[in-house]
Amino acid sequence: MIKFSEEQIDNFIGLLDFSKIEGHVVPVIAQDYKTNEVLMLAFANEEAMRQSLKTGIACYFSRSRKKLWKKGEESGHIQEIQHIFMDCYQDTVLLKVKQKVAACHTGFYSCFYREYLDGELITHGEPVFDPEEVYNK
Repeated sequence: MIKFSEEQIDNFIGLLDFSKIEGHVVPVIAQDYKTNEVLMLAFANEEAMRQSLKTGIACYFSRSRKKLWKKGEESGHIQEIQHIFMDCYQDTVLLKVKQKVAACHTGFYSCFYREYLDGELITHGEPVFDPEEVYNK
């Protein structure tokens, strides 16, 4: 898990362009650091990005709830940041993470477990946890 100094955080934040999406957020892709499987796409505002870089645990901004959202705060399924990348436009972040249990609230390891094929959504794999047991405590 990586963590950054305040100076490094300020530098990284200063490079990011938060102006392109309403709400001053950037897309953040979470990817398994070992397999490169894409786990999820979320958004981060400056505060969420600072929290992620400071703690080494992925934190996002919920656009619907208008608040910070530490991945795994309810389920315990945190994402430990191993590497961080910025795209060529400096408006999208890729986090390579060590995912605890699963990324998707539906129980699947990745949020991208369905493929659109021949006009249908085909489910790949099986859930790795039961959402009823995790979220309805």
